[in-house]
Amino acid sequence: MINKHLFHSRKKSWPAEEYVNKSTLQLLDFDCGAPPEQAWRRRLNSHANLLKEFTVTFKEAIKMMSLGVRLWSYVREEASQGRKAPIDPFTRERCKPSASEGVPLGGMGSGSISRGFRGEFKNWQILPGSREMSPVMANQFSIFVSRDGGKKKYSSVLSPGHHEGLKKFGDPGISSWDWNLSGQHSTYHALFPRAWTVYDGEPDPELKISCRQISPFIPHNYKESSVPAAVFVYTLVNTGKDRAKVSILFTWANSIGGFSHQSGGHVNEPFIGDDGVSGVLLHHKTDDDNPPVTFAIAACETQNVNVTILPIFGLSGENCITAREMWGTMVQDGQFDRENFEVGCSMPSLPGDSLCAAVCASTWVEPHGRSTVAFGLSWSSPKVKFQKGCTYHRRYTSFYGTSERSAINMVHDALKNYKIWEEEIEKWQNPILRDERLPEWYKFTLFNELYFLVAGGTVWTDGEGPVADNEKPTSRLRRSKTTKSKNKISKSGHSKSMRIILNPNSHDNSTWFFSDDQDSQDYTENVGKFLYLEGVEYIMWCTYDVHFYASFALLELFPKIELSIQSDFAKAVLHEDTRRVKFLADGKYGIRKVKGAVPHDLGTHDPWHEMNAYNIHDTSKWKDLNPKFVLQVYRDFAATGDLSFGRAVWPSVRAAIDYMTQFDRDGDGLIENDGFPDQTYDAWTVHGVSAYCGCLWLASLEAAAAMAYSLGDHAFAEKCKVKFLRAKKAFEEKLWNGSYFNYDSGSSKNSRSIQADQLAGQWYTAASGLPPLFEEKKIRSTLQRIFEYNVMKVRGGRMGAVNGMTPRGRVDDTCMQSREIWTGVTYAVAANMISHGMEHQAFMTAEGIYTAGWSEEGFGYWFQTPEAWTTDGHYRSLIYMRPLSIWAMQYALSPPQAILKTSKINIMDCIQVSASQRLDEADIKRLGVRRNNPELDYVEACKFCTFPRIN
Repeated sequence: MINKHLFHSRKKSWPAEEYVNKSTLQLLDFDCGAPPEQAWRRRLNSHANLLKEFTVTFKEAIKMMSLGVRLWSYVREEASQGRKAPIDPFTRERCKPSASEGVPLGGMGSGSISRGFRGEFKNWQILPGSREMSPVMANQFSIFVSRDGGKKKYSSVLSPGHHEGLKKFGDPGISSWDWNLSGQHSTYHALFPRAWTVYDGEPDPELKISCRQISPFIPHNYKESSVPAAVFVYTLVNTGKDRAKVSILFTWANSIGGFSHQSGGHVNEPFIGDDGVSGVLLHHKTDDDNPPVTFAIAACETQNVNVTILPIFGLSGENCITAREMWGTMVQDGQFDRENFEVGCSMPSLPGDSLCAAVCASTWVEPHGRSTVAFGLSWSSPKVKFQKGCTYHRRYTSFYGTSERSAINMVHDALKNYKIWEEEIEKWQNPILRDERLPEWYKFTLFNELYFLVAGGTVWTDGEGPVADNEKPTSRLRRSKTTKSKNKISKSGHSKSMRIILNPNSHDNSTWFFSDDQDSQDYTENVGKFLYLEGVEYIMWCTYDVHFYASFALLELFPKIELSIQSDFAKAVLHEDTRRVKFLADGKYGIRKVKGAVPHDLGTHDPWHEMNAYNIHDTSKWKDLNPKFVLQVYRDFAATGDLSFGRAVWPSVRAAIDYMTQFDRDGDGLIENDGFPDQTYDAWTVHGVSAYCGCLWLASLEAAAAMAYSLGDHAFAEKCKVKFLRAKKAFEEKLWNGSYFNYDSGSSKNSRSIQADQLAGQWYTAASGLPPLFEEKKIRSTLQRIFEYNVMKVRGGRMGAVNGMTPRGRVDDTCMQSREIWTGVTYAVAANMISHGMEHQAFMTAEGIYTAGWSEEGFGYWFQTPEAWTTDGHYRSLIYMRPLSIWAMQYALSPPQAILKTSKINIMDCIQVSASQRLDEADIKRLGVRRNNPELDYVEACKFCTFPRIN
């Protein structure tokens, strides 16, 4: 909960007036044309510096040499089979990453295209697991203005021409276009899923232009949010004394990025749709037997807007009109011939040719008048095919059919419904944006970090089984067949299918249970299956140790997707895959998936069927995955109140807990690590009991006990409670040093290091409404030490929280990961601080990620937040899942009502423990208790376990 008086960093920062003339903002302030008060902003002429990647030290390189050799061999082996290895640090992208990203386009799970803040369409991820970073420079918006009977003309691409290969003399391609925009008076404003580009008198000094980009990312809307479409609304204000004819041109290459436009076999086709929506279809034939893709570019004709098209032009000019000739027509006439709608499909392109299309929307803007022009983009690739596995239909096909031509229907609906989208987006965002207690940077960074749910390689299927590659497509739009939710969603987005019933005779609310509500959710409701990558450089679906951090975003915004993912992992826990795998860290062999162990990921080339694509370590021996599964399941169960979900996954929760008992080697109830990096920090070795895994284990025992009690499995609840109290005692004895918990119980030089993430288990207990694991003074002492050392001793707190810090205040350089700052972990630590009343420290901690990653003085990681950076700002793994954990901060600030209710009750006190559960052989040996004296057994067990004695 937020205190009334917040924060050190609360200030009026980044106002739009600092970037755009105030009078211009007032002129554009109609029909949502003006950018919002809170947004991430850049000038279009800002330098897009190349990003610097991390390097390992000589010591680290020597340690990882054997791993590197085995990984190199594995990458080459996969490449020989035509596949990309999940982790490939050796292959470099053709286009070096730069600080030029912006808000991506489209909904979730249907392929994505990013758009840089200067207007480039880039980072193409149409096919699963593949990415083309380079911009397709033929994809542009351009403007043509004619005044005073054509005596005064302006023409320019609406993007600065700061790109290699442009402006070549004599080029018949796009270099022949007018790249006249300097960007000095043009600005970009991002508030995901929308973005505004304001051209303040560029290129026409008397014309103010706003381009508003809108995508259908709408929380709790499981239809529109799956649609691969975007709308670009141009608001035009004429400040001159004469009438102006303004033509906006939208050009698009028949390409899915890279050199795909030159592969041949592509076809363009004009169309005239319903309600004035007209444009061009671009049918793209993909390589390697991948499903085809069809793009639709369109504009909406109105009483004041005329739409014309050019279905085909080329960049070389051998077989069709050239880009230079097309541009000349626009400069001369400001439009194309209406007859172009009648030309039909083009001939398939030849290899080497580049096929493009153009849509033009023209309008007259009166002196001191205003006009609006809307363009739409959609792409249809109804089948998603995995390299080693199956083919599935994407989620949007449930509403639009399985034909590639459904792109027409999607672009039509986008142009007709975008205002409704915006209403829903504003309804969701405004309560946070208008909260005066929150820092400005936090508000827009919270929303902008959601870019990953679109640009993070997401795949959203219809939830049905695999389909045949030659299945006949359905082309009929099924608008009426929307699935209505069978459970009611509250304003906070959480279902109301379970009620907490308090004992009316209990004054302290100590007796309670869960009860089915009459409108309980049908857990079998199909919202499809959802996948998202760990990162675009680590190609593994739904990496679970990372989803542990990122899942707060899905729980808050798309809870049904979150439950679907947890259901997939619950099924996987009980699954076994005995195929042999070579683990690259030590070169040993093992089986792919052990029964009872939570998989690291759902796979790469055959998700759901070939799990654990990660093969560096044997993750069946990891100590964090099973506890993280139990914790996430309980948090989701408690927050959504979905009893049917809880019952369905409960056998897997029990199995996950039971599996971990093998790692308690001394019988104290606490798991031990095995002297290798057996957790999410997979380069950071742990010996004995660790603060990170041990705390997760304690929290998972508490969560399992609470869930067992709620579902009526009292025997298992008792078992977990006994184990929890014994493990808690051992944990504090072995790791608490008076101010924080040591990194581990070993004797290495870093065993006393301060780990930023040491209270991850406590973070989850607070998020789940469970009793705290430790005394509040210990929790706050630990968080304060992390703040003072891991945060403030690294560049004055302007970088985030470094993973490891020695007690002497030096960065722990034990390994690569100990010296890194993990963006998502920093947000998680901040969320934990909020849960314990340390808002000031929380927002200072998290602001370091904004400063280093998103601010103008930072390193340029906006809309590509990496997993980590070093203290000198060098990144590792761009566009990464974990930073979605910023939504854990919002969750902590505004917990679900169900969590607020459960947090008032100490569920562990509700669990009564029988005498048979109070003692085991380890206790007998430790206490010297005799089995032939049951009463003594019982009394001594109560002393040891600190349970209240039952008379």
